[in-house]
Amino acid sequence: MKTLKQLLLAFAFFTTTLSLQAQVTINVNAGSPPAWGPSGYTDVQYYYLPDIDTYYDINTSQYIYQNNNKWVRIKNLPPAYRSYDLYNGYKVVMTDYRGNAPYTTYATYKVKYPKGYKGGSQKTIGAKTNKGNTYKSKGNSGKGNGNAKHAGNKGKGKKD
Repeated sequence: MKTLKQLLLAFAFFTTTLSLQAQVTINVNAGSPPAWGPSGYTDVQYYYLPDIDTYYDINTSQYIYQNNNKWVRIKNLPPAYRSYDLYNGYKVVMTDYRGNAPYTTYATYKVKYPKGYKGGSQKTIGAKTNKGNTYKSKGNSGKGNGNAKHAGNKGKGKKD
């Protein structure tokens, strides 16, 4: 009888341990950064694009912008900005935000990073081709404008 009790306790402990381990190993960074994104950041989920008042979610490859006073998510740039050059536009790397609603920072970011904001030099992950916002294979480098150590991430982004 005592052995059966010990067996049941061991089984309960084993299944609980497996369950907890499965929960801990979930990968948070599901997406890959776009070629136009600034190189050197591995642990971020969002960029803020001040020129077009839009956020980009790396994990879902979606743009987040206001439409009729609501924040919406779409796969392509908002129609008004389809010709916007993502390679040369400034990208604020949001190392200081975790969550699913980056637009909660909008009031602060809009003032801190107004349209036309420029920092130092940002190197993009991929190189721009002649076809606008498309890119060559990952690993090629292009140069945009901006600064990898700007006030938006205070230089705390994780480098490769």
